[in-house]
Amino acid sequence: MRPRVKNEHCPIRFGDDWVRIGGDVFGVAAEIWDPEGAVWALLELLDGTRTVGQVVADLARLFPDRSAEEVRADIELLIDRGYAEDADEPECVELSARQRERYHRGRLLNRWVDLARRSSSWEFQVRMSRARVVVVGVGGVGCTAASALARSGVGHLHCVEPDVIELSNLNRQILYTEQDLGRLKVDVAVERLRATNSDIAVTGERTRIDGTASLRALLAGCDVLAMCADQPGEIRTWTNQACALTGTPWVYGAYTGPQADIGLYRPGTGPCFECARAAERERDELRPPVAIWRPKPAEPPEHAANAVTAGLVGNLVAHAVMSLITEAPRLRVNCQHGYSLATLDHTFTTILDRPHPHCRTCGRGARTAGRRPA
Repeated sequence: MRPRVKNEHCPIRFGDDWVRIGGDVFGVAAEIWDPEGAVWALLELLDGTRTVGQVVADLARLFPDRSAEEVRADIELLIDRGYAEDADEPECVELSARQRERYHRGRLLNRWVDLARRSSSWEFQVRMSRARVVVVGVGGVGCTAASALARSGVGHLHCVEPDVIELSNLNRQILYTEQDLGRLKVDVAVERLRATNSDIAVTGERTRIDGTASLRALLAGCDVLAMCADQPGEIRTWTNQACALTGTPWVYGAYTGPQADIGLYRPGTGPCFECARAAERERDELRPPVAIWRPKPAEPPEHAANAVTAGLVGNLVAHAVMSLITEAPRLRVNCQHGYSLATLDHTFTTILDRPHPHCRTCGRGARTAGRRPA
């Protein structure tokens, strides 16, 4: 092995005896206290031209008080944390030359955000090529999410949508054009996604979700479910229950005007979506409304949205789906995030330490819940 620091993680030495590695990106960069300069010397030696033994020997000449065991441990730590890699990485045989050319830029991004040891820098793309993702709802959020996943190389994308294309859809649903008015959304979506990437499988069905059973039927062989529909109002609860039964990781995305929300869940590893709902109901009961300006309409309200709001949420959904598949980056699961397009602020993160005792799906254990500021 000839270890080297990743180009994306180019170190910087500061005059106050600190060394930064990983660039300036929050959540990726780290700083190391280096008053003697031994860390900086080690990083300079990790240029991919030396074996581990050669690095140890060269550093020993510069810093005789550093033992070989200490240096080897430092090198292992940098590799384990994802800052260094093997310059002699073998060629990836599971992806064709065409695929490697197509996804090279995505590989560079994955290398940057990944903070774990990998046997190959193409491991992320191989995982993507093996994955099957079901996207429920190819409206504003779903169009963008499905397009991003197709372009990123998900091996099999299955789209579920019952509706036809209307003129009012075209301000935000990016897979459709004026020539598609009146056609089934799922048929057009499959056509466009196949044209986007002929190396993946894209399928679809005109199914209207009406309960947990219809969702569970979609999950056979599914690695991640992307819930991009918002009707009926119980659809996320049904999704949570179906995915809990099958152990399928899932993501949802939604927007309420300028408020954009996503949630990502891995069943069996912590509190679920219904736990969060139960905690929010308890919070709301502490401050009940005493008057409502007008009664809620019987029909679902029309969404205030454009291509930006729908596109932002859809891309966040795709990002979360890819994280669940590849673990790069390793996003926190079993939580929800909110963003305000009015201020570009991350407005909240909903985190539960344990399943809520009143949750109908996984309620067990003591409760500690709440929203913490972003």
